[in-house]
Amino acid sequence: MKNFFKILLTALAVIVLASFVPGIDIENNYLTAVVVAVVISLLNMFVRPLLIFFTLPATLVTLGLFLFVINAIIILMAGKLVDGFHVSGFLSALIFSILLSLFRSYLFSFFEDEKEND
Repeated sequence: MKNFFKILLTALAVIVLASFVPGIDIENNYLTAVVVAVVISLLNMFVRPLLIFFTLPATLVTLGLFLFVINAIIILMAGKLVDGFHVSGFLSALIFSILLSLFRSYLFSFFEDEKEND
């Protein structure tokens, strides 16, 4: 049930950020945002570890800053996979991925606080 709420919160974050970040467009706001949230979650589960493994030397040389590039690549891939979610370029994907990470960590902190109180 917690994962379902996390996907809905991610969809909310996608809707909010798409209205602020230039170069990110969403058609059919709510349904497309939920699909984008699911696709980003799946890409983070399956593709991101492979990208991190294959780019480990670049990640180590840049002291982890290359992970921002990997996050932007995930957003670009989601833009290619989901109809109605358009990413105009790498810079838009980079800004969107950074803001999405910040937004998600803030929203998900409410779930972690709940676990500590139990």
